[in-house]
Amino acid sequence: MIEKKLNQPTPEQHTQHSFPKVIAKAGSRIVRMGLLVYLIFCLMLMSLESQLIYMPPQSQQAEAQESGGKEVWFHAEDDTKLHGWYFPNSDSTRALIYFHGNGEDADQNVQLGSQLRDCLNASTLVFDYRGYGQSEGSPFEEGIISDALAAQQWLANQTNLSPNEVILFGRSLGGAVAVAAAARLGAEALVLHSTFSNLDDLAASKYPLVPVRLLMRNPYRSVQRMKHFDGPVLQFHGTNDELIPIEFARPLFAAVTNKKKFVEITNGHHNDPLADDFCEVVNDFLAEIENPKRQP
Repeated sequence: MIEKKLNQPTPEQHTQHSFPKVIAKAGSRIVRMGLLVYLIFCLMLMSLESQLIYMPPQSQQAEAQESGGKEVWFHAEDDTKLHGWYFPNSDSTRALIYFHGNGEDADQNVQLGSQLRDCLNASTLVFDYRGYGQSEGSPFEEGIISDALAAQQWLANQTNLSPNEVILFGRSLGGAVAVAAAARLGAEALVLHSTFSNLDDLAASKYPLVPVRLLMRNPYRSVQRMKHFDGPVLQFHGTNDELIPIEFARPLFAAVTNKKKFVEITNGHHNDPLADDFCEVVNDFLAEIENPKRQP
């Protein structure tokens, strides 16, 4: 007797039923591979963060004596040894620190230090963060802020001023460092050039698919810090800044609660030299601050 097997799938039916499973497995495998690649990319960005933010140039010792500069050394709170150049001005009570950008060092800014001393009539310090120039250590956000505070205290001692009577001038990354120092110790005024509002916002715009704000260890959130500084702010920014577009500078200016002025540099790029009228604009701004103090 021959038994007939009922409901036995034909080869065509078996293929039809197994094909969606193959597709599902392949799709799942692709998703897992995609997630793995994404995770590796995020981890790679995290590991390269310091190299992407801090780019100290090859150190080349400068000679500043011809322009009246003095080589100086001082220490951060954690005893990191820091190097700088000091340009005293005995004819003025103004004191100013220049906080350089992420691709500069103090030796490169010897001429600028001399220029600022003369055109702004201020005793001027240019110095290096840890890991830059001849300064010891490796750069990271809190360490660099500690360096800034040490520099501000050092210059205040040299000029017989309080730290909150020192003018802080920061460019690019140095603008964020200056804001952080002013939030901690105060300042006579903040002069900011080509700087950002928050570094993690800028980074997020460049890597929109990465949770940058959660991953960054050096976010430099200047907008929040500006809320703790109640002094005057003069901010410069080029309209064609290709590294820090001007829209990433405006929120910082909006956070200022005291006297403030925003100077748009028409067609200005990120690494342009200071404008010819830079010192004139700064002097006019500082004069408006200083004149009320001199009135009886």
